[in-house]
Amino acid sequence: VGDKVMVLARSGLWQEVVNVPVSQTFPMPEGMSFEEAAALLVNYITAYMVLFDFGNLRPNQSVLIHMAAGGVGTAAIQLCKTVENVTIFGTASASKHDLLKESGVAHPIDYRTMDYAEEVRKISPKGVDIVLDPLGGSDTSKAFNLLKPMGKLITYGVANLLTGQKKNLMAMAKTWWNQFSITALQLLHQNKAVCGYHLGYMDEEAELIRSVVAKLVNLYSQGKIKPKIDSVWPFDQVAEAMRQMQEKKNVGKVILVPEAPKEESKKAEN
Repeated sequence: VGDKVMVLARSGLWQEVVNVPVSQTFPMPEGMSFEEAAALLVNYITAYMVLFDFGNLRPNQSVLIHMAAGGVGTAAIQLCKTVENVTIFGTASASKHDLLKESGVAHPIDYRTMDYAEEVRKISPKGVDIVLDPLGGSDTSKAFNLLKPMGKLITYGVANLLTGQKKNLMAMAKTWWNQFSITALQLLHQNKAVCGYHLGYMDEEAELIRSVVAKLVNLYSQGKIKPKIDSVWPFDQVAEAMRQMQEKKNVGKVILVPEAPKEESKKAEN
């Protein structure tokens, strides 16, 4: 009672009082703010398991991170930096490239004006060792084709389904139609791996998740990772907070809090 904790829940967190099983709570490390705690679990567990448990990231490898300025993207960049000499390619709109370079992305790519697959091949003709794919649709095929032999593609989302504030049935149908499909025999001939990850379906894996959180808390305490907060919004401005993401303005995590932050600026100091 009275402990400061981070919680994992699939839904129902946009409210002032939340009730979750004790197995889904994790003590906050010393010095961590509530905003950082809100930004840590989902993004960093996802990035960690995708990169290390599925991706088996090792020194001197290369990684392509899509949506590199978002919550999972910024977490993945920081985690890549904990491994020696990893080359990071990151897709994001041009206005975010300077920030990405500062955070450790060697090759930012503007996906809006360039073919990112061509840009990767200009720098690394053989492709990359790992692709993190939150996009789905035809981008998953492009990701698979960008893998080096023994490369790994980890798909963990279908962001291509989301095109704006309203459902776009055409976009959904197109993404579904273009969704990547491959047989076991084709994989055998390609010497590549395809993995799928969804933290929301790991409810029964409490011990596994707890071990990952322990590693993340350790990295946080060592100063090797630090959740990047884009902005903090009170509940009564949830529409504006969602727009911040829909318009792809955020760099890092968009946080909701029950009441307006005391600071005049919504930008949280990092």
